[in-house]
Amino acid sequence: MNTQVPTLVLGAIAAAFALGSVLLAAVVGPKRYNRAKLEAYECGIEPTPHAIAGGPGNAAAQRFPVKYYLTAMLFIIFDIEIVFLYPWAIHFDALGVFGLVAMALFIFNVSVAYAYEWRRGGLSWD
Repeated sequence: MNTQVPTLVLGAIAAAFALGSVLLAAVVGPKRYNRAKLEAYECGIEPTPHAIAGGPGNAAAQRFPVKYYLTAMLFIIFDIEIVFLYPWAIHFDALGVFGLVAMALFIFNVSVAYAYEWRRGGLSWD
């Protein structure tokens, strides 16, 4: 039996579950639309008509605070770094001391970055 078949079966099950969940929600879910539900929602800031129609040259147009985007980028960076722990956890016994030292350095590096962001105030929500 091919070694890739279980991975393909698991991928097919995941795709079927995702598609089935979306279709089931569309069929079973409530269909009561109102004005508030149809409006765009951007980071908790109410959209204003002059900002939409203003364009880049309009001084009245307000920009979104950069803090929202920085927080999202920090989440993505730390999330991707943590994902690197899974292969190490699976092959921990096969990697030996070299794998342990490499992962300790990696965790130290992530911890230093996390401490820097914490100290800088990048994780506090104002």
